[in-house]
Amino acid sequence: MGESYVLDGERSGTSGAGGPAQELREAVQRLGRALLVHPPGQPDRAVAEDALAALAREAEAEAAGRPLSPADRAAGVDGTDGVHGVDAERMHHLLLLVAAAVGSISALAEPLERLRRAVERLAPPRVLDPLPGPASR
Repeated sequence: MGESYVLDGERSGTSGAGGPAQELREAVQRLGRALLVHPPGQPDRAVAEDALAALAREAEAEAAGRPLSPADRAAGVDGTDGVHGVDAERMHHLLLLVAAAVGSISALAEPLERLRRAVERLAPPRVLDPLPGPASR
């Protein structure tokens, strides 16, 4: 029942206190704890727990300053953005899965918002080019 989100007993990370990886680790742990005390029966709870576990692996890899291991990739974590050890697109997808699974639970709104901010700090969303407007005359 549920998963633990303490990462190897380490709480400081190599990116320094307050760094993006540490912020993500703490947000994952907080939402994971809040989800564990929420009454069972949420149909997508397992989806949220799996996505949180994958986000925890991303944070751990980034905090360690290493690319993801083959075991991590086999667990569904794949690719990097070339700058960080994280796959920004995948992290945003995982965030979307968590939000879809638990977003309707008002008691989880604040931990979910913290998770969103932490993901966006570690893996900022891409800014798309605006759609072309009507041609000037």
